[in-house]
Amino acid sequence: MEALKLPIIDLSSADRFSAAQSIRQACVEYGFFYLVNHGVDEELLGTMFDQSRKFFSLPLAHKMTLARKEHRGYTPLYAENLDPSSSSKGDSKESFYIGPLEGTLSSLNQWPSEEVLPSWRSTMDLFYKKVLDIGCRLIHLIALALELDEDFFEKVGALDMPSAFLRLIHYPGKLDLSGEEIYGASAHSDYGMITLLATDGIPGLQVCREKFKESRAWEEVPSIKGAFIVNIGDMMERWTNCLFRSTLHRVMPTGQERYSAAFFLDPNSNCVVECLESCCSESCPPRFPPIRSGDYFKERLRLTYGS
Repeated sequence: MEALKLPIIDLSSADRFSAAQSIRQACVEYGFFYLVNHGVDEELLGTMFDQSRKFFSLPLAHKMTLARKEHRGYTPLYAENLDPSSSSKGDSKESFYIGPLEGTLSSLNQWPSEEVLPSWRSTMDLFYKKVLDIGCRLIHLIALALELDEDFFEKVGALDMPSAFLRLIHYPGKLDLSGEEIYGASAHSDYGMITLLATDGIPGLQVCREKFKESRAWEEVPSIKGAFIVNIGDMMERWTNCLFRSTLHRVMPTGQERYSAAFFLDPNSNCVVECLESCCSESCPPRFPPIRSGDYFKERLRLTYGS
């Protein structure tokens, strides 16, 4: 399988215009890019993965005391199927969701007990806040890439208490492969604005650039040490009238245990997502009606989790 050579964006670059142009090209062509010099140091990344490993190695009964409620907490193996057409068993991953840390909804978060995992919460708190800051800085560059004012997404209320979720994910190495094709994460596109993904370096992530073609061609996305892999979500695709692509991706089991942390940066639920002026014209009218971000998400989550 071909390995994809994605663009590398330097978040610390002094030439913001050039960085924005590179982001535009990456989002039009791939919907994916690497982000380097972002400000999360190797030590924090390492600690976050250590703490994640500690949680997922707890007994299942213990993890299930924090079972997912209000899209926060623990989701066991096979509980989620991102592509019901592909496999009846569900995806071979377990995960843990952490929602916004501030505002009235912060109380919905569930946390492992301090006795069992003493510095777990403080590590995830710090990592969440750092990546939220990176995501907001990146959104400024994305606004420039779309020929908008740098603070456009602030002005429309998207970053006013944004809906941001950190998802820790564990893919087990050994699986019961009883004849059925097993996916770590079956083919899907993300729902929101942007996703920032940290991985432990184990391969498995693949993308398909032509999501509407019958036969799908998959390409490998290698990890770059210390870099985030960033991808555009469906909501940003909708905002940009399909100029920026929300690319289909999946995770395939490799026989090795794999850990990742996905940070989904999405707008405030009251933010109205409607076609950007810079992305439509007489010859290219808006393809989607305006919609409240929160309504859009409710529907997408309902379709994913069904029961």
